[in-house]
Amino acid sequence: MTIRVLLADDQTLIRAGFKMIIDSEPEFEVVGEASDGGEAVALARTARADVVLMDIRMPRMDGLEATRRIGADDNLAGVRVLVLTTFENDDNVVLALQAGASGFLGKSVAPADLLHAIRVVADGEALLSPRATRGLVSRFLSQPEGGAGQVPVELTGLTDREREILVLVAHGLSNDDIAERLYVSPLTVKTHVNRAMTKLDVRDRAQLVVLAYQRGLVRPGEQLPTG
Repeated sequence: MTIRVLLADDQTLIRAGFKMIIDSEPEFEVVGEASDGGEAVALARTARADVVLMDIRMPRMDGLEATRRIGADDNLAGVRVLVLTTFENDDNVVLALQAGASGFLGKSVAPADLLHAIRVVADGEALLSPRATRGLVSRFLSQPEGGAGQVPVELTGLTDREREILVLVAHGLSNDDIAERLYVSPLTVKTHVNRAMTKLDVRDRAQLVVLAYQRGLVRPGEQLPTG
């Protein structure tokens, strides 16, 4: 199955470089290029993209607003946004995750890592390492407006297993990591994760991570549970 990718960056050379890498693999297809956020939103609708590589800093409409608009459009519910940034600790990355991005990449990413990232996000996973997850969410929660205006979500509707897996997801573990830890199959983990997302009404795994921190299920700086 071909993964359809949209490139959104105001620098032509960067788009060209990413396009060359992505088109080198038969499973990927670059279906459009945008030089600002407005074009990215429009092309996401018309080009039927699966993944948008989104630069944050673009003229007219930036990548943050474009990510929000894609996330708010029910017709684009299957589109995943992968944020491109010069610095992984950029405060805007935190805002991008809040806006609905599924993860982030540094612009200096190696070709193999870029292709892997697109596969991960297209499969519905969040591209967040354990260290990056803790750091980014901690910074998000420290912002005065973090979580403002969001409807409180009860976690009591989750089963014990779903809560256990949610904690591990929030620590940045992949489905395979969790499966190995809990002695179950990755498919079983994925089923629990999907059920938790449905019950908590979140768009994807990245939003599940943020929500777990917001509701106090996991706290910044907390160590991964043992056992």
